[in-house]
Amino acid sequence: MNDANATVFLVDDDSAVRDALTLMFEQEGFAIKAFDSADAFLAAYQPENFGCAIIDIRMPGMDGLQLQEALNKLNIMLPIIFLTGHGDIPKSVKAIKAGAVDFLTKPVTREKLMASVQAAIQESAKKLSENSHHQDALSHLNSLTSRERDVMMLAIQGQPNKEIARRLGISHRTVEIHKSKIMHKTGAVNLLDLVRIAHESGITF
Repeated sequence: MNDANATVFLVDDDSAVRDALTLMFEQEGFAIKAFDSADAFLAAYQPENFGCAIIDIRMPGMDGLQLQEALNKLNIMLPIIFLTGHGDIPKSVKAIKAGAVDFLTKPVTREKLMASVQAAIQESAKKLSENSHHQDALSHLNSLTSRERDVMMLAIQGQPNKEIARRLGISHRTVEIHKSKIMHKTGAVNLLDLVRIAHESGITF
């Protein structure tokens, strides 16, 4: 079963391929948007779009691998499936190393393509969820004052209140007040939860 909110983005310069795959995906209940070039796709794509992209390798202008590189540079988290009649081992290795979820050669069976798309959509959902957690965590931590962040960093490193107070030149009671505010602002229920929030925001410690 496909996700009702997911869209399959098809980028292929061959109109016959676009028409055939569009019909196939519509029969399977997928929303699909087809583009005849990488430039047309990039012009239309919105970062909040959820789903996956099926991209040809050899196209006029920007080819499939160059499109993948452009998406990576733009930090667009859209899983890519390459579907091409011009595949070879070096190209497939390069594509997979750059993050593609699959590299298929034409002709491909309906079952194999659908299975690949389902896996890609699951990957897209996972990435969006992780990004949402990251943004939420970052928002919580951005609400902290500079001193609260200092206290938090020492706390999640396992330092006791007494040592935090000594290092920052503040009283033990002030440390307790800061920690209480930190827990309230971040929504952390305990120190372990605070560590998780910090980790999800990208803080290294």
